[in-house]
Amino acid sequence: MSDTIDQAVTALTEKFDGAEIGGTAKFEITGEGAILLDDEGVRAGDGPADVTLTADAETFKAILDGETNPTAAFMTGKLSVDGDMGLAMKLGGVLG
Repeated sequence: MSDTIDQAVTALTEKFDGAEIGGTAKFEITGEGAILLDDEGVRAGDGPADVTLTADAETFKAILDGETNPTAAFMTGKLSVDGDMGLAMKLGGVLG
């Protein structure tokens, strides 16, 4: 597993500590791997999800650090969303 994935799992765990999202989300970091997030927690890995958010490592880091708004990243094409847009918006509210 890459350092990028490890760092993202740690950051997402802190942001979503105790939050219930009501589904499964997958964050695909291009060239690095994937992270799954659901009501059970955050973990590295790949699998089926209600929504998949895909971006490069730089974009995900900027979102997690609060430097980039997830909605702005989506609108500019830096973040792609496939699946449940309502769940994606809920995630964006916690991340942003």
